[in-house]
Amino acid sequence: MHEVSLAGGILNAVEAAARQDPFVRVSRLRLEAGRLSGVEVRALRFALEALAPGTLLEGASIDIEEPEGQAWCLDCASSVPLAERGAPCPHCQGFWLQPNGGTELRILDLQVEDH
Repeated sequence: MHEVSLAGGILNAVEAAARQDPFVRVSRLRLEAGRLSGVEVRALRFALEALAPGTLLEGASIDIEEPEGQAWCLDCASSVPLAERGAPCPHCQGFWLQPNGGTELRILDLQVEDH
């Protein structure tokens, strides 16, 4: 389950942010995990909640947005929504697709307390 290592990386990024601009606690963490990112959102949330006690994330509200996948279809030369990797183009049913959206896992923002 790679979500545990992803959660550790997110915690490391939060701790690095606290070293640069000191704060004592995160009250809200907002993430984006695209539908084509390969991240199981429930497992990531569970891993973050398991790692949170005793860290800057303890008690934080965790919001995870899941934007739809997008791809460029090389067969019909159009941008199309893509529900999952390996799915055909919804327009031409071709499989020559280059994902170009919904592939990211990133921290969107943090609400923090500085005292």
